[in-house]
Amino acid sequence: MPYKINIFSKILVLLILLLIPIVALYGFTNRITNNVIQEQIQSSNLNQLSFFLHQLDSNVERLAMSPVILGSDPYIREFIDRREDPSYDMLREQSRIMEKLSLQSVSNGWVNELTIVIPDAKTVLSSSIFVNGTDTWPWKSPVHRTWNYASPGDEKSSGSFYREISEPVRAEYLDQARVLYQVRFSAQNLIQLLDVYKQDKRSDPFLFDGQSTAILNSSSAAAVSDEIGTMLSGRSLPPSGQEQLDIQGQQYLISYVKSDQLGWYLIDYVPLQKILSPITKTRQLFYGATALLLVMSILASFLLYRNVQIPLIKMIQSVQKVKRGDLSARITYRAKNEFDFLIQRFNEMAQRIQVLVEDVYAEKIRSREATLKQLQSQIHPHFLYNSLFFIINSAEMEDKESVVAMAQSLAAYYRYTTRVENQMVLLREEVEWVGHYLNIQTLRITRLTYEISVPEEMMEERIPRLILQPLVENAIVHGIERSPRANRITITGEQDADWNRLIVEDNGDGASKEDLERLHKQLRSSMTDEVGCGTWNVHSRMYYQFGEGSGLTFQLGESGGMRSILTWSRHAPQQQQPAEGDEG
Repeated sequence: MPYKINIFSKILVLLILLLIPIVALYGFTNRITNNVIQEQIQSSNLNQLSFFLHQLDSNVERLAMSPVILGSDPYIREFIDRREDPSYDMLREQSRIMEKLSLQSVSNGWVNELTIVIPDAKTVLSSSIFVNGTDTWPWKSPVHRTWNYASPGDEKSSGSFYREISEPVRAEYLDQARVLYQVRFSAQNLIQLLDVYKQDKRSDPFLFDGQSTAILNSSSAAAVSDEIGTMLSGRSLPPSGQEQLDIQGQQYLISYVKSDQLGWYLIDYVPLQKILSPITKTRQLFYGATALLLVMSILASFLLYRNVQIPLIKMIQSVQKVKRGDLSARITYRAKNEFDFLIQRFNEMAQRIQVLVEDVYAEKIRSREATLKQLQSQIHPHFLYNSLFFIINSAEMEDKESVVAMAQSLAAYYRYTTRVENQMVLLREEVEWVGHYLNIQTLRITRLTYEISVPEEMMEERIPRLILQPLVENAIVHGIERSPRANRITITGEQDADWNRLIVEDNGDGASKEDLERLHKQLRSSMTDEVGCGTWNVHSRMYYQFGEGSGLTFQLGESGGMRSILTWSRHAPQQQQPAEGDEG
């Protein structure tokens, strides 16, 4: 019977189907919202990074103008032009120029150095006392007209950026110039700006030259910054952009903008989870509320199941038991609601049906016992006719020994069949009787041989009388007699914890799969002229006697013949069949 969904399952499925569109719609809108917010946050991060870099470039650009201002100062121009004039007070003018350099240096918000270098006089004037007046200078170095980075001398100090302007402007090296103006500022200025930006944004910005050098803020995560620098190193990056990189098993949003003054990239990174954390919390809250709603729905469905579905299941189970023939089925469940009235009425109805059916069943048993005896009597005439014809033929041939052997075996055979005092006998008696039958058949069919192998313990099992002979007769008629090469019949007993099996096998031509299916179908049908009387009787008697699973089946034997398998349960209650003389 196909499985039918019960009411509880239907309600639960309905609730789930109602929740699925809500969850799907939320998931869709959440994904769109997530993408929009993520784009807005990314755009905002990039805009703020660009604004910060614009401020940084403005400071650098102001410093870049310092050499130009120095070159236009009249006192400095006069010092350069008249420094070889004997009447010119060099010491006083150098002091005045150094004071001017210091004032102009401190006028800028960044820590910086302003230096004037005169190559032919090996003169260096600077706002820094550590550089001023030194004659140690890379006199043959090239002129750096763009900002260059000088790495720090030790780990405690920071590097610096410097830029130079020469006179004449076309001078490529310092020794080709008349005068050189240099401005230099410490990278510590940039670090302080990065710290301020990080404090405001709670991010981790740093400067990167695009190759291998980076300037980090004071509290930067060096491992992450170094890995980002390694991933971006050597790549042709656009002036600004964003990327998502997987670093140390976590997704990061990388924003970068290129400085127009320094040519370095200002890079900022932030974990994507940090950006999306508000959305994630909202999504978790919604899914939690949905799960709570689902649990409450399941609880409501369970209450419905307990108060409606369980009583229905109990009633259906009891109805099925009654349908299978168990008229003692009663419902013991207390529903504590309106179903109690139905349960009480069902129990009353089942009790009345049981009383009526037991009366009918008792009458049916008596009728069936008479039918079994009638079926048993149908087995005898066929074999008797063949045996008598054999005796007549042997007498005519004056074969005295065959006549005597046939008569003795026939006498023992019919002595057993005419004992009707008990219809249930030991298997041992049935096997001995079949032995007499086979002795008679070997007299008729000289090529016939047989073997009986039944365990001794199985010999004590009880079976209906005259149950084995029809199978042996069937093997002889349809197996041995129809095949000239067939000459052997084996009877084997098998036993396990639940079942007994007797197997009668011949080495005849066997049967096709279609024939086997037809034989099994006939066994399950009512007896007619087209259905074999003997095998149908055997199957019906075993089924009636031992119940479901007991009866007769057919298989193809290992030697190509037919196997008839008689199976009966070891635990089924045996119906005691009364003797013919006891029948009223």
